[in-house]
Amino acid sequence: MAAPLSDGDRRKQISVRGIAGLGDVAEVRKSFNRHLHFTLVKDRNVATPRDYYFALAHTVRDHLVGRWIRTQQHYYERDPKRIYYLSLEFYMGRTLQNTMVNLGLQNACDEAIYQLGLDLEELEEIEEDAGLGNGGLGRLAACFLDSMATLGLAAYGYGIRYEFGIFNQKIVDGWQVEEADDWLRYGNPWEKARPEYMLPVHFYGRVEHTPEGVKWIDTQVVLAMPYDTPVPGYKNNTVNTMRLWSAKAPNDFNLQEFNMGDYIEAVLDRNLAENISRVLYPNDNFFEGKELRLKQEYFVVAATLQDIIRRFKSSKFGCRDPVRTCFETFPDKVAIQLNDTHPALSIPELMRILVDVEKVDWDKAWEITKRTCAYTNHTVLPEALERWPVSMFEKLLPRHLEIIYALNQMHLDRVAALYPGDIDRLRRMSVIEEGDCKRINMAHLCVIGSHAVNGVARIHSDIVKNSVFKDFYELEPEKFQNKTNGITPRRWLLLCNPGLADIIAEKIGEGFITDLSQLKKLLEFIDNETFIRDVAKVKQENKLKFAAYLEEQYKVKINPMSMFDVQVKRIHEYKRQLLNCLHAITLYNRIRCNPSKSFVPRTIMIGGKAAPGYHMAKMIIKLITSIGEVINNDPYVGDKLKVIFLENYRVSLAEKVIPAADLSQQISTAGTEASGTGNMKFMVNGALTIGTMDGANVEMAEEAGEENLFIFGMRVEDVEALDRKGYNAREYYERLPELRQAIDQITSGFFSPRDPGCFKDVVNMLMYHDRFKVFADYEAYIKCQGQVDQLFMDPREWTRKVIRNIACSGKFSSDRTITEYAREIWGVEPSATAIPPPNLPRN
Repeated sequence: MAAPLSDGDRRKQISVRGIAGLGDVAEVRKSFNRHLHFTLVKDRNVATPRDYYFALAHTVRDHLVGRWIRTQQHYYERDPKRIYYLSLEFYMGRTLQNTMVNLGLQNACDEAIYQLGLDLEELEEIEEDAGLGNGGLGRLAACFLDSMATLGLAAYGYGIRYEFGIFNQKIVDGWQVEEADDWLRYGNPWEKARPEYMLPVHFYGRVEHTPEGVKWIDTQVVLAMPYDTPVPGYKNNTVNTMRLWSAKAPNDFNLQEFNMGDYIEAVLDRNLAENISRVLYPNDNFFEGKELRLKQEYFVVAATLQDIIRRFKSSKFGCRDPVRTCFETFPDKVAIQLNDTHPALSIPELMRILVDVEKVDWDKAWEITKRTCAYTNHTVLPEALERWPVSMFEKLLPRHLEIIYALNQMHLDRVAALYPGDIDRLRRMSVIEEGDCKRINMAHLCVIGSHAVNGVARIHSDIVKNSVFKDFYELEPEKFQNKTNGITPRRWLLLCNPGLADIIAEKIGEGFITDLSQLKKLLEFIDNETFIRDVAKVKQENKLKFAAYLEEQYKVKINPMSMFDVQVKRIHEYKRQLLNCLHAITLYNRIRCNPSKSFVPRTIMIGGKAAPGYHMAKMIIKLITSIGEVINNDPYVGDKLKVIFLENYRVSLAEKVIPAADLSQQISTAGTEASGTGNMKFMVNGALTIGTMDGANVEMAEEAGEENLFIFGMRVEDVEALDRKGYNAREYYERLPELRQAIDQITSGFFSPRDPGCFKDVVNMLMYHDRFKVFADYEAYIKCQGQVDQLFMDPREWTRKVIRNIACSGKFSSDRTITEYAREIWGVEPSATAIPPPNLPRN
């Protein structure tokens, strides 16, 4: 009998990272050395680690190119319906490892780099995150691109190539400090500039109504330069395109009439035009009506629609006019998905092109526009809804304002005919909000201009129908759908948690990677002692690795045997990081009160960025760091409790912390988190969830069984009832001694001895104007955390619950989400057939 395989050898055999063939390894080495020499112009004596990263990136990119060209050729020949996903954010993170995973190159590269005396993981750490997003909405777009490519859809992501992405967060004296994210400083090996497809975008000017039609004239022109990034599907040879636009001033910019003599000034003023794509607005769930932001929104829309129409016209099939002027078939060949209202200008812009430029009849143009566009709503928070001042539109986009007025009139005429005399309904449903400052409600524009409107989790879609867009739902119920969000299992399981992916593949094969519902098969192993042990072992390895990372990066030592209790997401009052803080303080007070009692050791980790202008969010960060300062330095506590703020939370940090978490905190006030996607990442990576019945938590509890999550607190109905009754925070403060003690400590300066009044704003908010009712859920939360402690003391039972959660997480793949969009909104069918690889002849 053969000697038993070591753990490492067995892993290599069944590893989902792909077998490393000798030929592949030699090829990778050769290509690496060639790029080091010819692309980077270095030899091994002077090359830096960054040079090695770029050499490897170019080597891996070479494997994409043939597939990328062939995919686009394949689309040109087959002329499928194309899907255009428009988003102002694509939170992509790093590209190298994801590309290796999706091409099945990881082991070959690992081995080749090892043979060259280098460490692959070290090189991967050099890559900058592409941080072109704030949080959930931008990361969802990135997961969707991965799924659309994996499902073989002819899809394109369109957005802005921000020169500066989401700021880097530094913590200085416990406060957040922002630093510009100069992610392009060393160049981006994954993008290809396409100056030959540069397009003009117009702003300002005036409208002229002539017998030949409407003309928008005397405009200022900015050029949109496309940069293409490949998006590989998982092992199917499909490589789609994400096209991001960068703003360029035309060469005659400001050299016309005004600046006759001042050539230097005129050239310096080119920056004004190019500022459009300079920086990502760092607000999450908050609308800030800045003109530059409106320019960004129109810039991406105008460039993208020209591109879409060019591609539609030059397509092989369809109307046989020498120049394709027949737009009848447009909605059969084009689907435009609006990721929130940020690209809402697609609706009036498509109307403008069809009517003013292509001379399509108005009613026909409106029918085409509605059949083409669909809108995804991402939030119910009123402060997040885009409401642009009419005066700003009048100046910046005068023709679009006329079109919006005309569309609104048509819409209101229809409503008035159906509900005669209901003036209040007309006011509620108008795209134009009357008042001291007339505004355009972009969500209303999206609803009337789309054939489908969806929320992003069942509970959210119900709220959308029953409250946010109630009147619109009564008018056209068939328009409203739900598409529960998902995450890509390639990045969020295979890439970030290879240990877990391997033990799963060992038990059920590799099919789950592209069909996550197959994780259900793990239910058979819920009582399998070997599997229980393996799952617990992988988690412990991940925890040790993350603990080592924290010590190396931030010099903090944590107890790897403690419960890793994690809340990572944007800092916002509705997400209730403050509730987590109150639990930490309560735990601390209990330990202080009874130091000899045995406690379940915890490391509470909280991470996330606060919008730079959001005072309360910045105070919340200061409170977390201040609580940590006191607790972590109290000798009575020892390693029973630690509170750590994870600095600069981003995609690449999520990939490290999520696989190491034991407990996932999803504790927003019921009815405020549209879906959440972090919740899904923790579930598939073997953390248990403590959460409210909000967003996708509801469906997670439905899939895994409510008893396998730690669900607490008010439901939506309870929140509504409390609103009717009137929420009185003081009532809870008086009734709950542990809550009172915690609040009194914050108030008295116990956590800020050098500035006792530091947190008066926080306490004042909690006591007198807390929209999110933190105290109302405090008691239930503390009790529920006690149940978490109880279960954690029984590692076998804990791990069985973990396995059940993983097994029931299959619904939350973005492959499932995108399949539903494809069939129910875009009218296309995903394809399981792989395109032939570049080394084989085409079909």
